Amino acid sequence: MGHLVMSTGSMRDAMRLLTAVERTPEQERTLVTVREQCRTVDGRLHAQGIDLDVSVAQALEELLDGAVTAERGPGYHYALHALISPYFSDTHDLGEWRRQSWFWTVDEEVSRTGLPARLALSQILLSGPPVRLPPAGDSTPWMGTFPTELAAEFVAAHEAVLGRLDPEVRETVEVFLKAIRCEAEAWASTAEGLRSRQDTMFFWCS
Repeated sequence: MGHLVMSTGSMRDAMRLLTAVERTPEQERTLVTVREQCRTVDGRLHAQGIDLDVSVAQALEELLDGAVTAERGPGYHYALHALISPYFSDTHDLGEWRRQSWFWTVDEEVSRTGLPARLALSQILLSGPPVRLPPAGDSTPWMGTFPTELAAEFVAAHEAVLGRLDPEVRETVEVFLKAIRCEAEAWASTAEGLRSRQDTMFFWCS
């Protein structure tokens, strides 16, 4: 399936770059980096024998112009990831995952304990991009988002049921608990007036 990572940041700032009518000098400087990253991804894919109908670099320009030309294609997802990345940090490496369906298996097991569906792993990891994009057309890349202010609730709910889970499922849940617990603790230690409801956990698999 691919390699999965989680990072945190302000989705509002990323979306402002995408939707700005007149960009600030700082936004223009950020775009220089984003465009270079898109070209780098295109080069890496080409080296793997993958040439997209809509390149990542072209997809970025189409997203910025609000004029998407294709009905599907992973280039748009790679481009959005490149655009979001400058505004996110505190990256957690969640490892390699062979198939998306495993997370549905995890949810089926955890749901038996009464865990709310809105806290289910597949609902979070596969929730999709923060803006409407053409389908990627394959199992990867994919992305999901989850509000950082709900990190503590996620941790408490899953920790409460760990002892009732199948060992393999529990191992998976613990991978995510380790990362999300860090964000819950960081949120709790931040002064209330400095917290932003726009702070987001961003999951990316490619």
